[in-house]
Amino acid sequence: MPEATVTTALHSVPPISLRRRFTDHLMTGVAVLTVLLVLAPLVAIFGYLVYRGVGAIDWAFLTQTPKPVGESGGGMANAIVGSALILGIASLVGVPFGVGAGIYLAEFGRNSMGRAIRFTADVLNGVPSIVIGVAAYAMLVLHRHFSALAGGVALAIMMVPTISRTTEEMLLLVPQALREAAYGLGVPRWRTTLSITLRTATSGVITGVMLAFARVAGETAPLLFTTLGNTFWNLHIDQATAALPLQIYVYANSPYDDWHRQAWAGAFVLIVLIVTAVAAVRYAVRRGTFGAA
Repeated sequence: MPEATVTTALHSVPPISLRRRFTDHLMTGVAVLTVLLVLAPLVAIFGYLVYRGVGAIDWAFLTQTPKPVGESGGGMANAIVGSALILGIASLVGVPFGVGAGIYLAEFGRNSMGRAIRFTADVLNGVPSIVIGVAAYAMLVLHRHFSALAGGVALAIMMVPTISRTTEEMLLLVPQALREAAYGLGVPRWRTTLSITLRTATSGVITGVMLAFARVAGETAPLLFTTLGNTFWNLHIDQATAALPLQIYVYANSPYDDWHRQAWAGAFVLIVLIVTAVAAVRYAVRRGTFGAA
């Protein structure tokens, strides 16, 4: 009797109409087409960058400083090191503040102060980078001098909103039952937040940090007002420092073909460094080096 009932039910289901099947295939095709339209410019830009940049890279480019104006050869080794120095300062300043703000918003920010912080972070996310550069110039350069520290602080200001909002969203995804279980075992709230909630959301928090890092790594406008750039080696954070985005900007606007070639090479190196850093951190997170994945 049950088998007969099932057979009858199956035979009673009407076939899918031609119009519905056509609509389904049409919408699937439209979705695939939109993905291709989004990826096409990215692939085209990256492919052209590889085409122009790979051929311009040589050992001198990676180990030497820029040559005098009009003289061919040289490289951007000092700018590569300078970018690493500036981004290191930005990360040391921006990541703790961003993660701390995100923890406060997720765990303690259901009040007027939290709403004010969220509004400020959202506004800062939309502020043009050149405005942040001008502000950093007024605060850190105008009455002092250009320096890697000023550039790092300017980039850190840009990192904090992205990190804080991403951290908040990742912490809110952690089930409340984990917190309640910890409270039931007598674990203090601050220890629960750091050892359980934050550790559970580590993968998402790290992803937000790397998104912010990738965003500021190629910024030029803030560095024009803060680090100024130079053509020599410098490892002092209180002195003007070269950076890859600055060097690319200067070379791209020059009338010399050799500098144009090096600008493409610098752009390629910058992209490779960003991709490598993001991929390395994501791999470490996936392997559990930084906590639960």
